[in-house]
Amino acid sequence: MKSGKSRIFLTMAVVLVVIIGFRVAKNVMERNEQAQKSRQGTVVSVVAEHPKRQTVVPKIRFSGTLSPIWQADVAAKVDGRIERVLVAEGQAVAAGQDLVVLEQQDMSAAYLAAEGAYVDAQTNLEKTAMDLDRAEKLLMEGAISREAVDNLRFANANAAAKLDAAQGALDAAQSRLGGTTVSTPRAGIIQKRYYQEGYYAKVGTALFNIADISTLLAKIDVPEGYVASVAPGGTVDFVIPSMAGDDKTARGKITRVAPVADSASRTFEAEVSIDNRDGRLKGGVYADAVITTKPKPDILTVPFSAIVMRDDQRTVYVVEDDTAVRRVITTGYIGDDLVEILGGVTEKDLVIAGGQNKLREGSKVKVVDRLDDTNGE
Repeated sequence: MKSGKSRIFLTMAVVLVVIIGFRVAKNVMERNEQAQKSRQGTVVSVVAEHPKRQTVVPKIRFSGTLSPIWQADVAAKVDGRIERVLVAEGQAVAAGQDLVVLEQQDMSAAYLAAEGAYVDAQTNLEKTAMDLDRAEKLLMEGAISREAVDNLRFANANAAAKLDAAQGALDAAQSRLGGTTVSTPRAGIIQKRYYQEGYYAKVGTALFNIADISTLLAKIDVPEGYVASVAPGGTVDFVIPSMAGDDKTARGKITRVAPVADSASRTFEAEVSIDNRDGRLKGGVYADAVITTKPKPDILTVPFSAIVMRDDQRTVYVVEDDTAVRRVITTGYIGDDLVEILGGVTEKDLVIAGGQNKLREGSKVKVVDRLDDTNGE
């Protein structure tokens, strides 16, 4: 009895599910059919034009920082207390100019001791040389043994070696004494002075930061598709928002283009140099720039507004028999509100450039304006 009742309830439940599913599916189909009829009955007003052939001068826009051509921390070569600081922050310095003097008393004493040792070794060498010379003459006369002469030769060679060692010690002492005066290896501007008089500087302690801003550098990443149009000697126009005055522009030259692309970004690093010998520009400032590349003659273009992204593909709608048909396109240069067309549409196609936000594949359209029609402009 229980088994029979269970089968009856199960059968009724299955029938009920089927009925509900059928009604839901029917409602969905009816709504889709109504929506399709509604779309077919709606005509979307659009703006359209034929693709145009024209000469385009591509421009690569980028932003970056104008960095000094050289910038470095200048450090002490020896330990010592800062005795005198000879320059101030913001001061221009020439290559080799002295920046700071460390205490020299200990270094001077060490140098004098090394110098004395050198003179002593030099005198000893001269004495052994004279002794050897006299002994060799006595040997020829038979007045001295060969063993005594050999001993004097050894003494002379030893004296020569000691003189070389004394010379090395003297050179080292002179270098340490010279290291008490710190100079700049290159011309530039004192960007930062880290310490005042009285600070005890250890070897390698940075005392100043110096930058050469006579030339400023900017590094840009050139997309693979444009690298053939970018070469050393090309010009780059910069706009520096932080510059004082009305003229906020500067011009640079491409000095280097990397021969190998970055494997991740597929871009080529290019270096741009800006002549700043007049000091008009500051190092480290932000700048916007444009590289004007070689003209591309007779290329097919459509307005940028015509592009519709679908599933990471660039597409456009074209008008065929008053119907919107979507086309996947292949593009080249994109900029200045236009797109270079490499494939997907031709000059004969009428491309929709306005009103696409209301379109779907197969929508009925009415062209209310033709951008390429002189009467409609």
